[in-house]
Amino acid sequence: MAGGLQVERRSIDPIPESERHGSPRSLFTLWFAGNMQITSAVTGALTVLVGLHPLWALVAIAMGNAVGGVPMALHAAQGPKLGIPQMIQSRAQFGVYGAVLPLVLVVLMYLGYFASGNVLGGQALSAITDLPVDLSIVLYAALSATIAIVGYQLIHRFGWLASTVSVVMFVYLTFRLVTTQDLGPVLANAELDVPAFLLALSLTASWQLTFGPYVADTSRYLPSNTSVRATFWWTYGGTVLGASWAMSFGALAYAVAGKAFKGHEVAYVVGLGGEALVLPLLLAISLGKLTINVLNIYGGYMTVATTMSAFTRKVGLSPATRIGYIALVGVLGGVIAVLGRGDFLSNFVLFLHFLLYFLTPWSAINLVDFYLLRKEKYDLEAMYDPDGAYGRWCAPALIAYFLGIAVQIPFSHVDGVFTGPLVEFMGGADIAWLLGLLIPGVIYWAAMRKRIREALPTA
Repeated sequence: MAGGLQVERRSIDPIPESERHGSPRSLFTLWFAGNMQITSAVTGALTVLVGLHPLWALVAIAMGNAVGGVPMALHAAQGPKLGIPQMIQSRAQFGVYGAVLPLVLVVLMYLGYFASGNVLGGQALSAITDLPVDLSIVLYAALSATIAIVGYQLIHRFGWLASTVSVVMFVYLTFRLVTTQDLGPVLANAELDVPAFLLALSLTASWQLTFGPYVADTSRYLPSNTSVRATFWWTYGGTVLGASWAMSFGALAYAVAGKAFKGHEVAYVVGLGGEALVLPLLLAISLGKLTINVLNIYGGYMTVATTMSAFTRKVGLSPATRIGYIALVGVLGGVIAVLGRGDFLSNFVLFLHFLLYFLTPWSAINLVDFYLLRKEKYDLEAMYDPDGAYGRWCAPALIAYFLGIAVQIPFSHVDGVFTGPLVEFMGGADIAWLLGLLIPGVIYWAAMRKRIREALPTA
């Protein structure tokens, strides 16, 4: 114990009511800070990079975050009700062993986002210290891991601090961008390219949708009587406002700067502030990026632990094991960052597409189960027991999941990698993720509604 701050003891086990604390308002600052950072700005730049006019890019950013933020915030509301990590709850849909499949994909998601955070955070740290970029990436990953080891309380307190710094930084940088750059010609003659608009919409929506596998991890310590509505709106407001602001800044910055931004994201952003503020802005970028980086390594270790516990049947982890899992995710994320930093933007586009196609079916099934079928009623002990109520495998859920992936393939469009046979009939637009969000949820609901209704207690 140090000044009220305690190293977290819990891992993937349920949080007892006696240890629940806090207010859903804290979720606003956490997710606002998690989105008001340099990777969000880079994602916004991608909306212009794919060929969309900057004015329509701003529209796509607002719409994509507004739509993608809905399922993201609905996942957040699961945390207080169950008090367990998000991916443990997936066992109620897929079975204790069956949930391992989406878990593996979620581990890849965490590693990818953590690696991208290390690239940008390492750039900022290198500029501050004059250390080699690769070494700075490794040090940034180690710092993220250290905060994750301390755990939940420090993450929330750090989120509040980073939120304040990020607001000040982005207000100033937005002012500088608007006042020092001629945006009139950039926003003029706005012709709508529908395929590019839908692609940009999918990129920004995917940013929010991919928070789904771990957003409940940050709300699970709230008291169980916390309002679902309050949890939803505080999370939704923070994540949508923060992301929309930072992405809009990135889209405009890329539209103005082009090649000066691509590959030199941190340097360009810092350059907007002027020479006198280079160091403060680098520190602000480094600090702001740490929030989401810590969340990624924190969720990553719990997902790895959840995967392993399906076979070991352990409910909790020892402190040494917990630290070991965090270190494993930290090392892997650092290595991927060092190896992949050379073509960061192109790699990041592919990564976002991959996540969107594979995680939206999981999100649909999980939300339908929680809100429409089981209606927040779960047997927590059975989630840790392959012989319990949820069993080892749930065939209908796995079938719905794979069909949700398969139905997207004909409509998928990843530039330079794959174009589905029906994309041409859609004018080149990518609507795959919308089908991946709708169809598996409908299939799961139709297949499971009678079974779940009969299994739920009548009282």
